[in-house]
Amino acid sequence: MLPADQRMAHPTAFRHAVKAGRRSGSRTLVTHVAVAATPTGAPAQVGFVVSKAVGNAVVRNRVKRRLRHLARARVSRLEPDALVVVRAQPAAGAASFEELASDLDRCLDRSLGADAGSGQAGQ
Repeated sequence: MLPADQRMAHPTAFRHAVKAGRRSGSRTLVTHVAVAATPTGAPAQVGFVVSKAVGNAVVRNRVKRRLRHLARARVSRLEPDALVVVRAQPAAGAASFEELASDLDRCLDRSLGADAGSGQAGQ
């Protein structure tokens, strides 16, 4: 589980990350990476969106647990004040842990690499 200071809990943070963040997608998930509207030097925060389209409650919770575990290992790569929203696509319900891991890595690499000035590469 992610530490409390690395969990995105406020709707305004979700909204900011989705609207202002750099989007990158794959078959199983979409990531939105943004910098907080008011930088404070706080640790990066990660939030998850897993809709009913992914599956029933058991499937959705399994996907959330897997994504939280994967994000915990990757949050150290993120800049301070980064806001990351990971949105699961319907295919995530049937995806293996390894598929989710490779898709999350690919999406984060594209989003973070695009922040280095490569234009529209993350979209």
